[in-house]
Amino acid sequence: MKRTFLALWLALAATAVCAPPDSLAGDIDSALADLAKMTGLKPQRRVAWERIDRAQVRRYLEERVNESVKPEEIRAEEIALKKFGFAPPDFDLKKTMVDLLSEQAAAFYDYQKKKLFLVESPSGPMEQTALVHELAHALADQHFHLKKYIGRAAGNDDGSLARMAVMEGQATWLMSEYLTQRTGQSLRDSPLLLKLMSRASEMVGGQYPVFDRAPLYLRETLLFPYIQGMLFQNAVLEKLDKAGFAEVFRRPPASTQQILHPEKYFANVQPVHPRLPELAAPRAWRLFTDGEFGELDHAILIRQYIGQAESAELAPHWRGGAFRLLESKMDRRLALVYASEWATPEAAQQFFRLYQRVLRGKWKKFEIDSESAGAVAGRGDDGYFLLQRQGGRVSSLEGLKSQADAASAAPAAVASAANSR
Repeated sequence: MKRTFLALWLALAATAVCAPPDSLAGDIDSALADLAKMTGLKPQRRVAWERIDRAQVRRYLEERVNESVKPEEIRAEEIALKKFGFAPPDFDLKKTMVDLLSEQAAAFYDYQKKKLFLVESPSGPMEQTALVHELAHALADQHFHLKKYIGRAAGNDDGSLARMAVMEGQATWLMSEYLTQRTGQSLRDSPLLLKLMSRASEMVGGQYPVFDRAPLYLRETLLFPYIQGMLFQNAVLEKLDKAGFAEVFRRPPASTQQILHPEKYFANVQPVHPRLPELAAPRAWRLFTDGEFGELDHAILIRQYIGQAESAELAPHWRGGAFRLLESKMDRRLALVYASEWATPEAAQQFFRLYQRVLRGKWKKFEIDSESAGAVAGRGDDGYFLLQRQGGRVSSLEGLKSQADAASAAPAAVASAANSR
């Protein structure tokens, strides 16, 4: 999925913490020295910082949205979220984006301006550990140039989120370890403590109303870099020790699957690129947007419409996924073209069944015209659809004007489904 929203959030490397008073500002150098001991990465220069008030935060974020994200990119992402059923029809992505950032960002490191911003807060001083999170970003930026690091995966949505998980996961691990060491312990010695610290960012129910109201997909993809990224970083450290802090930047994970399953990172398991179905008269359509659809995307989709148990069981069998939104040159109708590859035909068959439940769940109208063991065709809220399974591959065409639009995609499957009725 396109993640313009998440990319902007992490471009600011924001954490929801209170700003330190001036008396703690001098501790920045001390905290950087502690980070250097933990990571083996020495500070190359002092970190510039600036204090801004809450009103300035909103203006700053709105300016960054206008600078960093094109209106057509926001529109494309918003429509993709709605097409997959991740967001309701009346969802406003840009407004939610600015509201969420304004609500949560109270201290952030901007890796484009190379500056740490400390936000005035009436709630009092923060613990120094929160500052460590932001300084961890600054230190990583000095060594690995975070803007370029994220930008190198710009053509791969799932890969970009994996790199974001490296960035946020490492900062979260270092912040947590910094706090843990003050108690004479270490995350490396306590799996239970690691689990508790990694889930701390979830324990904010009621504190952030905008976040609480946001669609599940946005909440999950915002938390993923912090929670799963932290656990991934810990797994790399267990295998590579201190060298693991640099390794994740020098050899980035390729997918959210590698973040979720570090053994696949070490084994260099790469996602496959499933063949997308084609529409009849392809020249009648133009590309509106496209992207990858990773294991995390599938896990959230199954969880939202089916349940957590089914999501946890099936999503790890994902091998690859992609989508396109195509716009009709005649009437500007948008069609969703999607495909995923699964480890076994059995896993694909299970997803084929579950995806039918997803379609029923995201649409008010779900009418089956024809079906067979490997194909289901009918009509939904936005037009004709054709869902198919062939071996380990599941594909879907959605939002077509008529069955004829899909006839060349799999004529045999359409005919077989029709005959079965």
